Amino acid sequence: MPTINRRRLLSGSAATGASIMAASSGLSAVSKLLTPPRQELKLKGNRFVTFCIMIRTTPWEVSRDVKLMARDESTWHTLDGVRSMREAFARSNPNGRLTWGFTLNALEDKRTNFRQIRDYAVECHQKFGDEVSYFPGYFPAMYLPRERVNREMTEAIQIISEFVGQGYRPQAIMGGFLSANNLAYLAEKENIHTAHAVIWSQHAIDGGGADGSPSYPFYPSAEHFCKPAQGTSDFIDCVNLDGWTMDFLCARRSGALDHKITGYNSRRGVGPIETYVGWGLDLGHREVMHTQSIHFDEGFMRNQWGWVTNIWEAQMVHEFGKDLICSALERWVTDTKKRWPDVHFVSFGEFGSIWRGQHKTNEDWNYSFIERGSGLGDSYNNLEIEWFMNKNLRLALLRDWHQETPKKVIDFTRYDLPAHEPADPSPTHPAKSWDLMNRINQKGLRRQDTPVLLSELSQADSDFIFASLPQLKTY
Repeated sequence: MPTINRRRLLSGSAATGASIMAASSGLSAVSKLLTPPRQELKLKGNRFVTFCIMIRTTPWEVSRDVKLMARDESTWHTLDGVRSMREAFARSNPNGRLTWGFTLNALEDKRTNFRQIRDYAVECHQKFGDEVSYFPGYFPAMYLPRERVNREMTEAIQIISEFVGQGYRPQAIMGGFLSANNLAYLAEKENIHTAHAVIWSQHAIDGGGADGSPSYPFYPSAEHFCKPAQGTSDFIDCVNLDGWTMDFLCARRSGALDHKITGYNSRRGVGPIETYVGWGLDLGHREVMHTQSIHFDEGFMRNQWGWVTNIWEAQMVHEFGKDLICSALERWVTDTKKRWPDVHFVSFGEFGSIWRGQHKTNEDWNYSFIERGSGLGDSYNNLEIEWFMNKNLRLALLRDWHQETPKKVIDFTRYDLPAHEPADPSPTHPAKSWDLMNRINQKGLRRQDTPVLLSELSQADSDFIFASLPQLKTY
């Protein structure tokens, strides 16, 4: 299947919806509210949202001179645009914190608009505790040698420390995709122990992909950034975080047809382009809230905590209009707080530290999720998908609950098996596929990916699954 460019799909997408929410008081008014001291949060018993606003000069710029799309967005980034986004985020969420992710070009650009945006991010850090971090354009692992990624992360951290001041260092790096070597470098050389280093389930979309990891936090293996470390010998002390929470039923596909509700898109979930921009405020919002409910309702009961993660690009204010983007952002945050009043909006770095406080290794987490489709687009309501993820494996079962069909395995990835990352890429010779696929993969691209009953697996694979998930013996 050819790689899909999400942005070229937008030409036929609807961007209209219900009437736009009226603007209310700005960030300056919010900052004057009397807020209680920040509480020390624990993982168990809580719901979390991590949110990042990305600042760049072109799409997918993985370095100063490596720009995967020749579209100049520099004038699309304005102080008014980012301030409007931050105010929309804060209106119903005055204690919320977010992460600002800057590319190298955005960190170094001397034009007035970028200086103003950097100064504003520092102001938000001082007032609200926002995180200011480095974001090398989603795909550094696919286009740059490992050593160059490491070197430029250090350069970016130094730049951030200088303009934020007071000895500041980010707690997390917003990497998009980072190799195991990059994650080990962050932990060992930079003393940074959290990174957004995987885009869960991404395949045949934009500048590259890597399906095969857990969707929730894990410590990666030195063998492959999608593989949970199996023990002390391959353990990397840098929590690997996803960037966008997906609708599991949409994510099982490869690539995308378009953003229309009649098509399919494997990146649909909480991200704004595939929902609010593609379907408009009303339908897009329904899909976002449905995706969050997977984690904050049944998922919360199963795992005793829940997490949703999201990244919005600041240039969208120009590309799709401030009214749509800021209204969508305010509606998302407001309704999330209304439906789950105890939810905490925290930075990526803060969340990684909270997770590390609960889990010192990969031995004691065991994630489980179940979803019945929203009925919108390719989130088919007749389908039910159940996911299990732990240090040893990830397993997905799919059935038609309307027809009461038996559950079939559509993904079975064994993490005990050896894994290998591609050799160092370069801008002229990229390595776009970093998938970790072995037994059965949800994308269904190989002959061996044909769904099967649990009882049809080999005895060795069945024994391996039941050793980790004995409750499945009754399935």
